[in-house]
Amino acid sequence: MAKKPQGSGCSPSGSSEALQALLVELEQFGQENDAAIANRPRRMLNITRDTGEFLSVLVQSTNAQRILEIGTSNGYSTLWLAQGAQKIGGHVTTIEQSEFKLELAAKNVERSGLSEVITQLCGEAGGLIENRPDANVDLIFLDAKRSEYVHWWPTIKRVLRKGGLLVVDNAASHADEMAAFMALVSADADVTTCTVPVGNGQFLATLSH
Repeated sequence: MAKKPQGSGCSPSGSSEALQALLVELEQFGQENDAAIANRPRRMLNITRDTGEFLSVLVQSTNAQRILEIGTSNGYSTLWLAQGAQKIGGHVTTIEQSEFKLELAAKNVERSGLSEVITQLCGEAGGLIENRPDANVDLIFLDAKRSEYVHWWPTIKRVLRKGGLLVVDNAASHADEMAAFMALVSADADVTTCTVPVGNGQFLATLSH
């Protein structure tokens, strides 16, 4: 069985060894795949392990029953969210436009033992989230096409409940691409924001009660 990487700050206690082994396997696959492939649609572009741990803790600490992920990739981040959701009776809905990545994720979800708490949707995220009811999501994790974020913001704000949490990856690693979106959200009087130096930088925003 693959050994867990050293230096992992707050590993989830009580998780199955099989799930932890799968997460390590997916980390290694993502790193090796992305180092060998330059074609962006075929790269996994996974979050870092500490970001995964952070997400799992956020889900549990905020009691996020209804979680929406935009950008499944091969399901690595989905499994971290679902691991937290399973412990509190929550559910993760995850959206991916690439059928290639959706199929990879489906296999990984099946292997994870978390399939009962995960719903996968295939399609363009903007259209799919428009169909969601108001204030229907407790936590949104956004890790997709950054150029679309500004256009998605009104819908994201509408579907996120008051007191809900938005988490956006790559706030530091792609600061230029994120700048317009972060400025837009931060200027909203209904929102409180911060950026935390976890992984590639996480931009957090919560709606006022």
